Amino acid sequence: MALRSGASGFLGKDVGPDVLLAGIRTVAAGDSLLSPTATRALITRFPATPADHVPLTAPERLTLLTEREREVMALAALGKSDHEIADRLVLSPLTVHRHISRATTKLHARDRAQLVVITHQSGLVRPAAGG
Repeated sequence: MALRSGASGFLGKDVGPDVLLAGIRTVAAGDSLLSPTATRALITRFPATPADHVPLTAPERLTLLTEREREVMALAALGKSDHEIADRLVLSPLTVHRHISRATTKLHARDRAQLVVITHQSGLVRPAAGG
């Protein structure tokens, strides 16, 4: 519900003051903040949260993306950080960030958090059985 309302940042409850302050600065600068822990929580809760007024993202929209952009987007939607994605795909974290940025632009997404939602709505990533 927070994502649908425009939230751009999520941190876990266990973060310390320094991480919280850095997160506030990140969002205030116009960037999004979605920690891997928050992404995993989103993955388990999003499918169980109906939103009749929000149409699902058509899978055809994903044809705007390159295969690599879809691959990076899917891994991000599974809660992987840029560094984890980079290690898995043998890329630099900067290249991963660029793929995420291009996907955000092409899909007219507000931020990484909204990309996660689009990824799930379009069926690119499905939650594991049992949450």
